[in-house]
Amino acid sequence: MDKKIFIVDDEPAILKLITHWVKNEWEYSVRTFTNGTELLENIYEDPDLILLDIMLPDLSGTDLLKQIKRMNKHLPVIMLSAQGNIDVALECIREGAYDYFPKPVDKNRLHPAIQNAIKNYDLQRKVDELNTDLQHEYSFDNIVSADKKMQDVFKMVTKVLNNDITVLINGESGTGKELIARAVHYNGTRKNEPFVVVNSASIPRELLESELFGHERGAFTGAHQKKIGKFELANGGTIFLDEIGDMEMSLQAKILRVIQQKEFERVGGNETIKTDVRIISATNVDLKEAVANRDFREDLYYRLSSFPILIPPLRERRGDIVILINHFLAEFNKKMNKGINHVSKAALKLLYDYDWPGNVRELENTIERCMILSEEDNIDVEVLPPQILETDENAGYEAVGQLFTEGAPIVPFEKLKAEAIKHALKVTNGNIVDASKKLNVGRATLYRLMEKYDIKTRRN
Repeated sequence: MDKKIFIVDDEPAILKLITHWVKNEWEYSVRTFTNGTELLENIYEDPDLILLDIMLPDLSGTDLLKQIKRMNKHLPVIMLSAQGNIDVALECIREGAYDYFPKPVDKNRLHPAIQNAIKNYDLQRKVDELNTDLQHEYSFDNIVSADKKMQDVFKMVTKVLNNDITVLINGESGTGKELIARAVHYNGTRKNEPFVVVNSASIPRELLESELFGHERGAFTGAHQKKIGKFELANGGTIFLDEIGDMEMSLQAKILRVIQQKEFERVGGNETIKTDVRIISATNVDLKEAVANRDFREDLYYRLSSFPILIPPLRERRGDIVILINHFLAEFNKKMNKGINHVSKAALKLLYDYDWPGNVRELENTIERCMILSEEDNIDVEVLPPQILETDENAGYEAVGQLFTEGAPIVPFEKLKAEAIKHALKVTNGNIVDASKKLNVGRATLYRLMEKYDIKTRRN
């Protein structure tokens, strides 16, 4: 194995024996030390595990353990001792030792302990790497926007990073409420602790209480074992309550208690569980109106909205549309291994003019769909979804209406028909079936009219 183990012991015979096991029998890379000072001078080499004797000539093993844990709290340390004192063993475990072995060391127990400790350390390092990636992914540099309204949102977010005030994020579906919540968490003081998401709208009401607070075995039919709830899982970190406006009144009272007293009980349990979580909530409904309609508790509303943040819809920051399109093109090119680098002017105008009721999420899904459908190196009108093409058609109707305003010149009827056919063929990229549907004529009629007006069809 390409793993490095440090062995620290001042007894030559024991040091030699354990080194033989670790290096020759279990095939780990080994470095040996006879005192704590030597170990500390070489700790920068990043061992995967340390076997540490408690009695050393210069430093006590427990003091050395504390120093190691201050430098790297996850590095596994297995303590070795000839004392066989249970109090010493317990102190070592309290200070963060992975395990404790009395001398003479049991070889058959030591080997699996080393294997498990290194495996756990590898997993912890992977978790740390993922946390680092998440912190980078949800840094403000990766939230794409150039709009002043969104810049104001970012300024608001920076105000709450280093405190635990409850935050309420308001915005339509798809505006990026969870993205902002994650930015608050991964840029704040709790960034190395859990970020737990609960979508109140997606979980059946009868199960939501158990999901939030957990339950004891036998609490209800089907509760065959104890379940840890989201508030326990989020302890020390952040819980994100998405679509909080859909939560029923009885649960709202329990959420209020968690905010006020930082405690709760599992469903069917009597034990009071303390929790230290930051609460960020989000909603796409008007909670003030819900309070007025007695659908939401007024006291909870004021607790949740200590620091409200409003995310504007995409239609109110159209300058971000082009920026987001380029961002999604680059993102999906990597995922799909494609080379679609731009959007045609006609398609871009339609994308820009569309109101995006689904906001950024709808735009992202649209670009992904268009890239899947496109067989060219760009996105053109023919791969846009129907609801976006309808925008262009409505604009066409308005333009036609302008032809018949008072004072406008009279256009020959035949010319209108010819122009309508040319426009339909352009929009459908020469697709006769689609053009005939849009013109509300049969295909045979369309072919006859194209021949009459000498209109050629070709794919752009």
